[in-house]
Amino acid sequence: MNEKRVDFDQLNDDYRRIEQAIQYLDAHRTAQPALEEVARAVNLSEYHFQRLFTRWVGISPKRFLQFLTKEHARRLLDRSSNLLEAAYDSGLSGPGRLHDLFVAVEAVTPGEYKRGGAGVALDYGFHPTPLGDCLLAASPRGVTDLVFLGTEGQAGALSQLRQRWPEAELRLNAERTGALAATLFGFWLGEPAAPLGLHLRGTNFQIKVWEALLRIPPGSVTTYQQIAERIGRPGSARAVGNAVGANPLPVIIPCHRVLHKLGDFSGYRYGVARKKALLGWETAHYGEG
Repeated sequence: MNEKRVDFDQLNDDYRRIEQAIQYLDAHRTAQPALEEVARAVNLSEYHFQRLFTRWVGISPKRFLQFLTKEHARRLLDRSSNLLEAAYDSGLSGPGRLHDLFVAVEAVTPGEYKRGGAGVALDYGFHPTPLGDCLLAASPRGVTDLVFLGTEGQAGALSQLRQRWPEAELRLNAERTGALAATLFGFWLGEPAAPLGLHLRGTNFQIKVWEALLRIPPGSVTTYQQIAERIGRPGSARAVGNAVGANPLPVIIPCHRVLHKLGDFSGYRYGVARKKALLGWETAHYGEG
């Protein structure tokens, strides 16, 4: 476990530089900055910048950055249509699961939802991941929340958890949640997938949307309208967007794979840079490029 944590720390540090690079590119995209200029913006030599990207994502910076354009996103949307048909038809146990994890979803009952988590004990802990530090929480029935730390740090993440489960008992248990983090992000280190249970607190509509997100294969993307049609509510694209934004388990439930129909990357709670990093990594490993 300690060795795996050290690797996560390294990937976490790598991601922070990559996030800075993506933010720089977003701010200067019309100028099409050269690799040397981007490297200089994140205080690295061109050589070390190239090595960092290759270590984090497995391909060159130039190829990776090609995946972060709106034009590539549009091509992904076009190519993903048929893949999504097959993925949805296969159900949650099909090959489209996030990183081939065996995901079992258990939702709270309407009564449990109204009680705000009363009678539920949640273990939580703070952990490094390849995408930044996070708070991870779980009940005895499965993982409930993943919150990436923002400017308010651990206190802000814990406050978000309390807002979602106002009546639950919260227990710091980093040993348990650390093991779950290793399972969730082990694929980044080439670890084999393991079964994973999710315990979701949301409305019936939100649960439907989140289950639909789980069926989107890695390396593919979809739109709010396509999800609305898939859950039998074709006129509810805006409500789908709200449910996607309320997703309590980013990365695990892949809301980053939802784009606006024109290929726009905006609308991700944890920032455009993290969304682009996720999609770029997945496209490099699972997509056709």
